[in-house]
Amino acid sequence: MISNQKKAYSYAALTVLCWSTMATAFKIALREYNYIQLLVIANFVSLLIFAAILLIRKKPFSRESFTIKNLLISALQGLLNPLLYYLLLFKAYSLLPAQIAQPANFIWPVVLMLLSVPLLKQEIRITGMLSLLVSFTGVLILASQGKIRDYSIPEPFGVGLALFSSVIWALFWIINMKDKRDNVEKLFLSFLFSIIFIFFIAWGTGNLKFPVNPSLFASIYTGIFEMGITFIFWLKALQLATSTDRVSNLVYLTPFLSLLLIRLVLGEHLHATSITGLLLIVSGIIIQRTKKPTRKNILS
Repeated sequence: MISNQKKAYSYAALTVLCWSTMATAFKIALREYNYIQLLVIANFVSLLIFAAILLIRKKPFSRESFTIKNLLISALQGLLNPLLYYLLLFKAYSLLPAQIAQPANFIWPVVLMLLSVPLLKQEIRITGMLSLLVSFTGVLILASQGKIRDYSIPEPFGVGLALFSSVIWALFWIINMKDKRDNVEKLFLSFLFSIIFIFFIAWGTGNLKFPVNPSLFASIYTGIFEMGITFIFWLKALQLATSTDRVSNLVYLTPFLSLLLIRLVLGEHLHATSITGLLLIVSGIIIQRTKKPTRKNILS
C-alpha cells in the first residue's frame, strides 16, 4: 500500500509539473490575446472549476461566508488575486522574455518575509537581511538580460511589474492566512468577485472579443492549471504529507523546469544571467526558509 508521504510527493510532483508549464502558456496566450483578454478567460475557467469542486463535495457554504464582513474580505481578496496580481503579471509577461518574468515573480516568499515585519509584527533577523540581499542581487543580474558588462535594464517597467506582482501576492497571502474559512469557498468567492471586476474592465476597454486561436486554448489551459485544479493537487499534497517541508521543497524545481520548457517550446536563448539570477533568487528563498524552522508554510 502506498504511504501517505509517497502520495503527497505524487501530488506535489503533479503541481510542480503544471506550474512549470505556465510561463510558456502565458507567452503563447499573449501572442494574439492581450493581458486583459487572457485574465478574463483564465478567471472564468478557474471559477467554473471551483464551482464544480464545491458541487462534487456536496458541502454547503458555511453561513459565515456570507456575512457582510466576509463578503467584503472576499471582494478584497478577489481585487488582489486574481485581478491585480494577474493583470500585473500578465502585463509583465507581455513586455519581458519568459526567462526574465518567471524568476522575477518567484521572489514573492522574500517579499512576504519583508511585509511580515510591519503587517504581522515579525522580526527580521540577520539571515532575513542576507536572503533579501542575495535574492535582489539575483533580480538585478536577471534584469540585465545578458548585458552585465555594460550594465543596463532593457525593460525596467516590465521588471517593475513582475516585482510588484509579488508584493500583491504577498499581501493577498497575509490576508488569506488570517481568513479561517474553507479554502475552496474562499477561492470561489474571491474569483467570483474578480470575474465581475475584470468583466467591467474588459467591457470598458473593448476586450470582450475572444477569437478562436492558440491563444484561446492557452488561456483556458492557464485557468485550469495555473489558477484552478493545481491548487487542489497542492492542497492534497500538504494534507497527506507527514513532512510539509519536504513536499514544499519540491517547489524549487519549478523555475528550473520552466526555463527548460521556455528554451524547448518558446525557443528563447537562455542568457547566463538568467540562470545565475535564478540561482541567487532561489538561494535567497532557501536562506529565508532556514532562519526559523517553525515557519513551514511560507510556500505551502
